[in-house]
Amino acid sequence: MDPLAQFKAVQKAGWALFVPLQAATTVPAAHLVRFAGIRSGMRVLDVACGTGVVAVTAAQKGAQVTGLDLTPELLAVARQNAATATVVIDFHEGDVEELPFGDATYDAVVSQFGHMFAPRPEVAVREMLRVLRPGGVLAFSTWPPELMIGRLFALTARYAPAPPIPISPPPLWGEPAFIRERLGDAVTEIAFDRGIATFPALSIQHQREVVERSGPIQKLVESLSASDPQKLATYRQEHESLIAQYFENNAVHQGFLMTRAIKR
Repeated sequence: MDPLAQFKAVQKAGWALFVPLQAATTVPAAHLVRFAGIRSGMRVLDVACGTGVVAVTAAQKGAQVTGLDLTPELLAVARQNAATATVVIDFHEGDVEELPFGDATYDAVVSQFGHMFAPRPEVAVREMLRVLRPGGVLAFSTWPPELMIGRLFALTARYAPAPPIPISPPPLWGEPAFIRERLGDAVTEIAFDRGIATFPALSIQHQREVVERSGPIQKLVESLSASDPQKLATYRQEHESLIAQYFENNAVHQGFLMTRAIKR
């Protein structure tokens, strides 16, 4: 397997464990759909749709929604969520770096905490803009590097093996300056807004355990548990110290950034 395919295969396996965290992303999904201006009749693509929380929210507004994700386990839950909400969404397994859709197909392309994990931002942006019609809306939510999730990414990277290819750190997508540079002159009317995602937790330790069981970090924990228990203990101490800075009233408060732009 070539290094890029190897990296994506690891991502695919890691995100299959995300489902227990989906509830905390449902309120931010409503914020993104509102910020993007999704309306009835719009053709909307939800990139890296995960369990479909944004896609379902947009479909309930009357939009014609397509959802795409790399991980089939998440798509299975997304289909269940759509069926429960009695909305029709066209879900596809696929890669943001190689979207299986025609040019200028959609009125809006959205992504919540998803496209930011593509290893090649320039490729992801090119593809998202390619399938968006001129005058269409590109909108996404990302984790800023200076806040809870962005700092957790940086912490975890210090303990995890180096990826097989050079990658752009996902939290860079939480920096307005990086976003402006990455989108360049292909868009106009760039706007930003912020919100808070609230993750319920009974304790700091409870939140750490949930995170360890519910995403790519599980693989790191399993590896360190077998190879270096002391290193794992140190990682967990640092993780809990980080959570403590955002834990209040049985919840961890995690700030996020929303971006909206219009394709020229």
